[in-house]
Amino acid sequence: MAYDRFIPFSKYDIVNLCAKLRPEPESFKQFSHLLSSLIHHQYHAHLESLKYHYTPFDPNSDTRPIRHLTTQQKALHQREFAKEFALILNAANYERITAEDLQDALNEESLFKVRLAVEFDDFAEVVFYRRGESQKTETLTSWWGLRKKQLQFTNYDRVAVFIRFKDAEYFARKKTSSLAFEPSSTIVKLFQNVPKADLEMLFPNSEVKMRPIDKVVIASSALVGGAVVLVTKLGASILLLAALLSFWLGWRSEAVTMSQQHFITFAIGMGVFGSFIFKEWSKFKNRKIRFMKALSDNLYFKNLDNNAGVLHTLVDAAQEEDVKEALLAYTFLLNSPQGLSASQLDDEIETWFKQQHDCVLDFEISDALQKLTKMQLVNKQDEQFTAIPLPQAKVQLDKQWDDLFKYN
Repeated sequence: MAYDRFIPFSKYDIVNLCAKLRPEPESFKQFSHLLSSLIHHQYHAHLESLKYHYTPFDPNSDTRPIRHLTTQQKALHQREFAKEFALILNAANYERITAEDLQDALNEESLFKVRLAVEFDDFAEVVFYRRGESQKTETLTSWWGLRKKQLQFTNYDRVAVFIRFKDAEYFARKKTSSLAFEPSSTIVKLFQNVPKADLEMLFPNSEVKMRPIDKVVIASSALVGGAVVLVTKLGASILLLAALLSFWLGWRSEAVTMSQQHFITFAIGMGVFGSFIFKEWSKFKNRKIRFMKALSDNLYFKNLDNNAGVLHTLVDAAQEEDVKEALLAYTFLLNSPQGLSASQLDDEIETWFKQQHDCVLDFEISDALQKLTKMQLVNKQDEQFTAIPLPQAKVQLDKQWDDLFKYN
């Protein structure tokens, strides 16, 4: 089983946990503040780049463009945005959801008893990412609560969605009258606590469909009720009409006479039958409305952010993961003056999480060491890494902060 790279503790908690492992906790917190500030500055550039490339096709933009972009220029912005968006998600320790997982979601039974249909041809590109995978159990009830079934399912703590729609020409050829989205636009969304079996509800063009069992229930009710109405309200009138039709076609020699009372009875019966049909149709529509409400209620509470807002959330998550990884790696190297190899350091941190905090994860050791090496906080010799002393590390980070802006 592959474990998540995500560290399920806040940056604040990781700073305090690491500080407790050191004899000089206050000095270590100062170091943590410097490190966090430098990484925050680095990610500010990433955020500005993402916003720049997303603006030309942001469906929620409230600013006016200075110049008109050609189709080729917009396509370039979209490609650059998609590439940077994937990098940020990887830095935030999100995993890409495979095409097989999406197909499984379409095939599995929904927890919310809602069947959805998705028109995949509307999309030029679809990518789903998830972070935090766990197994959960839900009790499903049916038959007015008399029947209960335990259902175990895979749940994703966070799901990020990247969708690029096809151009206006495609929807014109399709003769789509109204669209809830803008052709050629790109939407990004962030959700929480999404069962794997219900990933299809995150698509913007998903439509509620009746499940086979719902169709059977409605059809059975309509057939039984319709038969009762026909027999009790229209039985005599139908027999009389059948006899009259047989006489006109020559199948019956005896004449049939229909009085005014017969016609009135037949009209009343047809009215009753018509009202029954309308009632059954209304039940069908109301059932579909309840399904749509269940879908909208779930999306309302699961939606975390949309479009440009997602960029801020993900960049913040990415920089927090970077800070946590760097702090943990530096702390454990600082506590091992003889030095550790990358694999030894990785094992020590993962073991510490498992034994001290009952948390199993796949620590991103390569990213952590790469950051520390770039910041010149560790030395490497013969595949062994050692951390520079804490006072020297603070001086090093302070110098890097002072050198951020040099315009003369």
